[in-house]
Amino acid sequence: MIGHPVAHSRSPLIHGHWLGRYGIAGSYERVHVPPDDLDRFLRDLPASGFAGGNVTIPHKEGAFRAVSVVTERARRLGAVNTLWLEDGRLHGDNTDGPGFVAGLAESIGPDEARALRSALVIGAGGAARAIVPALGDLGVGQVVVCARDPDRARPLAAGTGAVALLPWSGLAEALAGADLVVNTTQLGMAGQDPLDIDLAGLGGRAVVADIVYVPLETPLLAAARARGLRTADGLGMLLHQAAPGFARWFGRVPSVTPALRALVEADLGPAP
Repeated sequence: MIGHPVAHSRSPLIHGHWLGRYGIAGSYERVHVPPDDLDRFLRDLPASGFAGGNVTIPHKEGAFRAVSVVTERARRLGAVNTLWLEDGRLHGDNTDGPGFVAGLAESIGPDEARALRSALVIGAGGAARAIVPALGDLGVGQVVVCARDPDRARPLAAGTGAVALLPWSGLAEALAGADLVVNTTQLGMAGQDPLDIDLAGLGGRAVVADIVYVPLETPLLAAARARGLRTADGLGMLLHQAAPGFARWFGRVPSVTPALRALVEADLGPAP
């Protein structure tokens, strides 16, 4: 895992669990890579002994520019979070969107996830760029993106009539028609301000999801549960986005099990 910073990452815990479970001789390490050292690090990767790795902030766009081969999904997003070496060339993919959808399906059930028809996505950063097209692939026909910065949101709607943009002031009205609400911002994360929205306009069958996993129950999810709404926390996305990389590096498709989730939950510690 490369990032700046990277010490907070739980990915070594996840992949270490899988290595032990499947009896594979290998390791997964954190490597702190400052932005001005990214190109050199990736250029030297084939000779480093690594089979590949994951990429976290702020390197996803830089890694996309540096790899030799990218998947169509990564090309659409202009960012990669998973790297692997194949035939001497560095390949890249972005598994954030499928990871979010898999975590959502795990939380509410795959049939319920496929039945979602409208979504409100809050934020327009890298996570939103991955999640919005993944929702389209899931079958969500109407996606509304609400962000404080309209310029960041605009590319999300480019080339598709299924994505609408609303200013931040339109957040409350967008809730009324949403089957799914997704917070893709850092609001609600430990040390950050909460996402201050009133969920009263949501229907009783709506689902509220948050990509934040520290804490596992953000103020947004707590408010949703208090109203009896279904929820999906950010840990599901974290666990499921990791699986494709493990399969690339170690040749085994891993399972996201309750035991793995419990392991990471214990490492996160009790809610504040």
